Amino acid sequence: VQLQASGGGLVQAGDSLTLSCVASGGTFSTMLVGWFRQAPGNEREFVAAIRLTSTTTNYAHSVKGRFTISRDNPKNTMYLRMNSLKPEDTATYYCAAGRANPAFGTMNLERWYDYWGQGTLVTVSS
Repeated sequence: VQLQASGGGLVQAGDSLTLSCVASGGTFSTMLVGWFRQAPGNEREFVAAIRLTSTTTNYAHSVKGRFTISRDNPKNTMYLRMNSLKPEDTATYYCAAGRANPAFGTMNLERWYDYWGQGTLVTVSS
């Protein structure tokens, strides 16, 4: 499975941005998919995830209420809508997919994600 992320850019605090990630080479509709991010000097961290049924989502506390993850299975595409962006959201965002169906409380663990995109940079200026 190959993942191609796009949509990053330079925005101002308070702006919105939508990231996209297109999957190819696998059965996207059956996979757990998620977004992670890595800020300079920091470890990669979980942002959001959505199960294959699209009815279960999980968010990091820092983005809950501002970010929305979604997926369009016929288009093999996942999205991350980011509202009310803050300078601390500045990071390279990675999309990821996996064949596992973990418990809700563990959807944030990288071990469930087998495939990773190349990352797209989001920079939020103050």
